[in-house]
Amino acid sequence: MAKPFFRLQKFLRRTQFLLFFLTAAYLMTGSLLLLQRARVALPQGPRAAGTLQALPVAAMALGVGLLDSRDLQDPRVSPELLLDVDVLRSPLARPRPGPRWLRSRNSELRQLRRRWFHHFMGDPQGPPALGPEAPRPAASSRGTYVGCFSDDGQERTLKGAVFFDLRKMTISHCQDACAERSYVYAGLEAGAECYCGNRLPAVSVGLEECNHECKGEKGSVCGGVGRLSVYRVEELQPGSRKRRTVTYRGCFRLPENITHAFPDSLIQANVTVETCSGFCSQKEFPLAVLRGWECYCAYPTPQFSLQDAVDSSLCGQDPEAQRLAEYCKVYQTPMQDTRCTDRRFLPTKSKVFVALSSFPGAGNTWARHLIEHATGFYTGSYYFDGTLYNKGFKGEKDHWRSRRTICVKTHESGRREIEMFDSAILLIRNPYRSLVAEFNRKCAGHLGYAADRNWKSKEWPDFVNSYSSWWSSHVLDWLKYGKRLLVVHYEELRHSLVPTLREMVAFLNVSVSEERLLCVENNKEGSFRRRGGRPHDPEPFTPEMKDLINGYIRTVDKALRDHNWAGLPREYVPR
Repeated sequence: MAKPFFRLQKFLRRTQFLLFFLTAAYLMTGSLLLLQRARVALPQGPRAAGTLQALPVAAMALGVGLLDSRDLQDPRVSPELLLDVDVLRSPLARPRPGPRWLRSRNSELRQLRRRWFHHFMGDPQGPPALGPEAPRPAASSRGTYVGCFSDDGQERTLKGAVFFDLRKMTISHCQDACAERSYVYAGLEAGAECYCGNRLPAVSVGLEECNHECKGEKGSVCGGVGRLSVYRVEELQPGSRKRRTVTYRGCFRLPENITHAFPDSLIQANVTVETCSGFCSQKEFPLAVLRGWECYCAYPTPQFSLQDAVDSSLCGQDPEAQRLAEYCKVYQTPMQDTRCTDRRFLPTKSKVFVALSSFPGAGNTWARHLIEHATGFYTGSYYFDGTLYNKGFKGEKDHWRSRRTICVKTHESGRREIEMFDSAILLIRNPYRSLVAEFNRKCAGHLGYAADRNWKSKEWPDFVNSYSSWWSSHVLDWLKYGKRLLVVHYEELRHSLVPTLREMVAFLNVSVSEERLLCVENNKEGSFRRRGGRPHDPEPFTPEMKDLINGYIRTVDKALRDHNWAGLPREYVPR
């Protein structure tokens, strides 16, 4: 009697567990279906109805762990859902403030959850497509709609300035950005990408192929996948102004073969700097060269590298005397040097997993800008930074282990994190400069400066005490556990860019022409670095702070020499 009773009890227990499992699966499946339906229906209905429809779905998505903070930032998640999730979250549930790299240990798990979630959400190609009747210029745009053009192939159709905006891209936003940089045409692609140029693309396609809605402008078209919606820019918004003007580069000796060195020219009486710069800008040349009444357009080349400037008095003021001389005046036009702006992901997965490692504030983002333009391949990141993605770092959104990028940015310094990489470029910067740069970023973002109250508060000395030791341990750990290293000093990269960059590119096993390296040097600043200096820049380091930092400098200097590297530059220790 006991044996049948035991079997019955065991069967009921199994049935109870199975019933619980099926119920949970049913609820999760139903919630995902409701979420899909809410996503489709929300844009069509009123705000109140969308909120009520998405609220239980958002609660279930948070509850089962399908959404995390990175998913909520994804542009494919509807704004109504984001608002409802914010309502559901309590202050205790929000992520703690602090450096992003300290909150990113479970990045792989979050990536898996995101991909699984978006698999059920559908839409693998990105933003929702519009119907055939949708392609039309926005009513608020001031430019002339030219048409839909192909942007397939390895090189960009419009090679000028580029930026992305996954949330707020509009046609006017792109037009203004191109007009501020003196470009004639603005092209929008895939709903969130903006490109500029002075020449129309070669291949036009049907208007229906530009069918992606602008991220920040409902009902307006912003290109498609491999398709550009092109506008002719007419004017700036009131109050806007061009960001860049003509810059004098110096007086230089003319190259031996002028025809070969200068691809285009304009010769007319009374030619001015403005006339010559405007002519070369229309041709998308970054340099305008003046000799008397002769105007030449050029790129920096090995024959005309702008490395050896001469005394400006040799470029005489009299046009006739200057025409007969061997010297010329060189001006930088507002145009970007487009010979090195095309970038893409690696065609095949890299066999060597390379890190671009540095302490925060050591110029990692600037080094990525140089590497991408020198090699033509995107760099990746251990972290996701939407601001950098919008600035053109497309590898920010690629998984850091995808091996589709030429190298991966990281600030990590533990043995486990270091040994994941096969080799690394270790970028080191003066800790005094690094600490100031990172404190500015921490308080005011990538392009801002910390306020005086931040420097005068207890936050600054606490920051120095904790982060200065991290600067030392970061270098020591990579020297100890790194498998194959190339040590690069930020200061050397600033003072001797082309030779140092050539060494970095060779370490990455990429062949690069000298013309491309000179193009990088011509575009070296990028669009993400802080402009100018702080209004008031008193000495932020106390004698106690200097004693602490100098001790770490001596420790790192000795470790570098023990590993057969050159020691730190002498300028690291203040004198």
